[in-house]
Amino acid sequence: MSSSFPASGTPPQDLLQWAISQYGDRFAITTSFQREGMVLLDMAVRLDRRVRVLTLDTGRLPEETYTMIERVRERYEISVEMIQPEGREVEAMVTQHGPNLFYGGVPERKLCCQVRKVRPLERKLAELDAYAVGLRREQSETRESVAAVSELKGKLKLSPLAEWSSTQVSEYLAANEVPEHPLYALGYPSIGCGPCTRATAAGEGERAGRWWWEDLADKECGLHFTPAGKVMRTVDVLLEQVLQANA
Repeated sequence: MSSSFPASGTPPQDLLQWAISQYGDRFAITTSFQREGMVLLDMAVRLDRRVRVLTLDTGRLPEETYTMIERVRERYEISVEMIQPEGREVEAMVTQHGPNLFYGGVPERKLCCQVRKVRPLERKLAELDAYAVGLRREQSETRESVAAVSELKGKLKLSPLAEWSSTQVSEYLAANEVPEHPLYALGYPSIGCGPCTRATAAGEGERAGRWWWEDLADKECGLHFTPAGKVMRTVDVLLEQVLQANA
């Protein structure tokens, strides 16, 4: 990686300031308005109110997430760019597999994530040179090696909070009176689409409430993790069938 990139251990605010200065409107914060994403959003807006904020509107979000988006718009007086899936792809997918295909198996769930999350985000990222996400290494085993700065498909992907603990996140939110997603108060430590997210019990991990019916599957949608092996090959086949139906 180029030595012109910030060094490992650069504080989050400094990393964001560098990205904003370096890339301008070709840099954005991508967030689903969970705690980590709100920390980044708050930091970035304090640095430059013109920073772009992107979110995925999958069509299956809980109502509380839309409420949160409105709170963010009003509190920070910013626009939130809503990224939506291609309607014809969704139509083909649910026609072939049903509206709740994700309960049918890991490949079907990952297909839904591909159509509603991964592909729409990839299309949007074509407008950017760099983007920031709220990943932390302690969130799950699949995120233990997350780098604060990485290159992915020709884009610079920043995870400014990679080394932060959940305590640091909570302390920042409290100190700066950052708005909190209403589902946290109902026991949701991780928030995604409505059907695929539930509250967790004491002692369960942060990602335990995501796709909880998948006992052995990784708790990732494909945005931040590249699955390998049979599951991904099956997803590729299912996605190709959807795209062919949409042709």
